[in-house]
Amino acid sequence: MNSKLLGAGTVLALLASVAAMPSSAASSAPSAPSSPAEATPLPLGDPGLTETRTTETLQPGVTLTRIVRGAGSAQLPWTVEVSIPGGTGSPDPDAPPAALRDRASAEELAAELTGEGFAARAEEVTTRALADFAGGTLGWRVRVGEFDAQSAANAERARLVAAGYAGSAAYTGWDGDPGVRGTWRVDVLTVDPRTFRGGLTASYGPDLENRETTSRLATDAGATAAVNAGFFVLDPKAGAPGDPAGVGVYDGRLLSESVGTRPALVLRDSARGTSVTRLGWAGRVTARGESLPLDGTNRVPGLIRNCGGTADDTPTSLPRHDVTCTDADEVVAFTEEYGARTPAGDGTEAVLDARGRVVEVRSPRGGPLPAGGTSVQATGEHAGELAALARTGEKLRIRHGLRDDRGRPVATPPGTAVVNGGPELVRDGRTHVTPTADGMVQPGNPSFYYGWMHKRNPRTLAGVDAAGRTVLVTADGRATDSLGLSIPESADVARALGLRDAVNLDGGGSTTLAVGGEVVNDPSDAAGERPVGDALLILPKRR
Repeated sequence: MNSKLLGAGTVLALLASVAAMPSSAASSAPSAPSSPAEATPLPLGDPGLTETRTTETLQPGVTLTRIVRGAGSAQLPWTVEVSIPGGTGSPDPDAPPAALRDRASAEELAAELTGEGFAARAEEVTTRALADFAGGTLGWRVRVGEFDAQSAANAERARLVAAGYAGSAAYTGWDGDPGVRGTWRVDVLTVDPRTFRGGLTASYGPDLENRETTSRLATDAGATAAVNAGFFVLDPKAGAPGDPAGVGVYDGRLLSESVGTRPALVLRDSARGTSVTRLGWAGRVTARGESLPLDGTNRVPGLIRNCGGTADDTPTSLPRHDVTCTDADEVVAFTEEYGARTPAGDGTEAVLDARGRVVEVRSPRGGPLPAGGTSVQATGEHAGELAALARTGEKLRIRHGLRDDRGRPVATPPGTAVVNGGPELVRDGRTHVTPTADGMVQPGNPSFYYGWMHKRNPRTLAGVDAAGRTVLVTADGRATDSLGLSIPESADVARALGLRDAVNLDGGGSTTLAVGGEVVNDPSDAAGERPVGDALLILPKRR
């Protein structure tokens, strides 16, 4: 099959045919030369697994490769994993259940279940050492039975629930254990700036406070291809659903602050100079020589998704993934991109026109902004301070910006896009996974690490290779014929694809690849494609 330009419908048909193609036919199809997708076989499962790769050109400088590894492998058993009873929790469908205990507690529960007629066992869970995490034993899990089919596991789970316990049916191929035989399905978009004449950018849709599907964002922009991008608010109790939960820059406009100094993917419209960089953020609002420090921009005051804010945030100022920190006393700036109205609530809001002059000071806060205008909201003890600082008719200067890991300002000129992510996966060509720095290691909660880092899930990752090519990767998961990746496996895949630097983006049910506005991977949510906060877009040649 020769490399050629394809329409979306042709790509859909191609990828479907590759999934069904016998290994001998698929492996005989030549790929486009000099692609990172032609690097060493993916280091997943047994070394001798069959691996097929088919590459097609979507537009000059852009290729899409589908990698299928371990197709036709015998299926592993299903089981029932017993959960630690929890409270109301978060409605986030990707939130891992609490599953790990100490050994004594796990063995006691397993014995109790055995006494009630369940084939229960306690299993030790060990995990790999990473750049800033020692690895070793995470804890002990309790499982019931082994079954040939999900239906049988669900029936046993129903019996477990009827007996007063909580649990979920789990496919053992998702465990993250080495040596399994697949199947893995990985898609790789490669953008080569030497021949690329389109645009590489990020989009959040009509506004920040609402979610859009990756395919809709792609269609609206006329994109050749797109993948989902950074983490975002999903639970309304954590802020405005769709709001980036980390740094966000779109066509040079800094619209969302960083989470501590977590890593981000930095892109240029030309696809040159892509990087994975740790970015911090700082800002102030100033008038008449006096100022207040900003806590954030374009988010609901008092709610800091993924934490990583200021010293007075509760429970921590450090990054804490999938946790919403709180702060009753905040100062947050807003732009028109946030939405039709700024968040309503107690406090003070200074509304500025397009020239930066205060046109209204309102309390309570919340409402529309004038055309080209901005605002600053203050809550708690800062509400009175903002009211004293902002005078109608006078200028109020809002300044904020990104900082590198040495505290130096980072410019974001037009044509720049930055999306949030974490943890790091690869740095300078070497595996460099940073779950502790980026908040995936949660004190007293090893179950989070187990479910989010150690187990296999759908993943989206991105980076740049030694030739300067931008590489966007999606891996399907949560199915018996597409296992997904653990985070350490994601780093292994990134290195095998030749990436010099790489970062994990949002995954789970968010993982989506669209070509010509049509979804060509298999998102894991039962409802289908999930609306997300933002997406990375590959645009056709500019006219």
